[in-house]
Amino acid sequence: VNACVDVVLSGVKLLEALGLEPSDGKNHAVLNSRQDLREAFAHFMERGAAAERFFSDAEAFQDIARTASEHPAAQLYVGGNAALIGQKLATNPDLKILLCGPVGPKLHELLDDNVVVPPESMQERDEFHLILEYQAGEQWGRVRAPAANRFIFSHDLSNGALNMLEVFVSSLDEFQPDLVVLSGLHMMEGQSKEMRQRRLMEAVASISDIPTDIPIHLELASMTDQDFMSNIMHQQVFPLVNSIGLNEQELLFLTQSASGPHASLASWSGVPDVGVVSDILFWILKEHGKAAERASDLTRIHFHTLAYHILVTVDGHWGNQEAAVAAGARAAGTQACATDTIDASKVFLKAPLEFVTSHSEAPAKISLNPDEPVVRWHREGISFHFTPVLVCRDPVRTVGLGDAISAEGLLYSEVYPQ
Repeated sequence: VNACVDVVLSGVKLLEALGLEPSDGKNHAVLNSRQDLREAFAHFMERGAAAERFFSDAEAFQDIARTASEHPAAQLYVGGNAALIGQKLATNPDLKILLCGPVGPKLHELLDDNVVVPPESMQERDEFHLILEYQAGEQWGRVRAPAANRFIFSHDLSNGALNMLEVFVSSLDEFQPDLVVLSGLHMMEGQSKEMRQRRLMEAVASISDIPTDIPIHLELASMTDQDFMSNIMHQQVFPLVNSIGLNEQELLFLTQSASGPHASLASWSGVPDVGVVSDILFWILKEHGKAAERASDLTRIHFHTLAYHILVTVDGHWGNQEAAVAAGARAAGTQACATDTIDASKVFLKAPLEFVTSHSEAPAKISLNPDEPVVRWHREGISFHFTPVLVCRDPVRTVGLGDAISAEGLLYSEVYPQ
């Protein structure tokens, strides 16, 4: 239920167009002014780290958004996890997609013809998200980026309040979907604590109204509030969904928020350790997944990081995992390089060629075999499917890559009727 127009351009070019001089970096949890934007951009550019922030001043944001969208170097794309997943699924000519998010005129024009938008979802003005990219080695004043990445900010109230969730759930009767994909909970972090708690309860009530024979996938995204994450996980959203998709930042934040395994790890260094990742994934399904003694529907997690993907499922609920995890990895390589098929000259392997499957129990040691790139192991009724990713050397576009991976994985996943 989150949808917007992504305005993608060089961060340095936009800051220059706004007349902002280079400055020292400083982290801001919320951006209240152009000065805050300048400092936060410098802070993350210096670290080569991705970040997403809320810009609180509506009028100032509209001015910045206008400058950005009219900049000759700007590119406008479909944005928002829900719209991106819908757009990716819509490339399959046999599928019809229902998208409920705040859809303005520009976004409507950018959406695939297979995407159906209910009239109640249309609004007069687009929600713009500004994606400021920087390249490895790029300089801005004294700041030099150690790696290519992006800084995202918006003043997005519709998505932040999940305004379209009820419209979405009420449209399902007529649409009769085979699958429901939810995303956008992370957008609620811009709300006050009280508003957020109330809206989360309403969201839970709405999601509970979705017929139980329709599988639900929840796509997570970058968050900063551990209490909110813990709420989503423990008592509210996780038990209502069948599947979740996340990356290494979200996985680590999740275990830190709920004191799970390896919660003392402050951050990943380099490629996330497969044993650590699989311990956390196992714990999520063991502690919060479907079990005889627990009212939870969660049986599947699709984990993606740059170098490899892991699809974890509770036995007896899903099929075709090998194809699903491979399709997700293939989508990562083709979309980042903007090619129709994997071009071997444009990709490289970053995954570990040997790894252990756990650090908390007697692990298996696995060596990758190029002839059978999907590796499988079991642990207490839970299956793991691991595949390396052919990583694009010079990525054309990284925004929405996680959404494309999750969408493709879902397309190939077979859900068993329970």
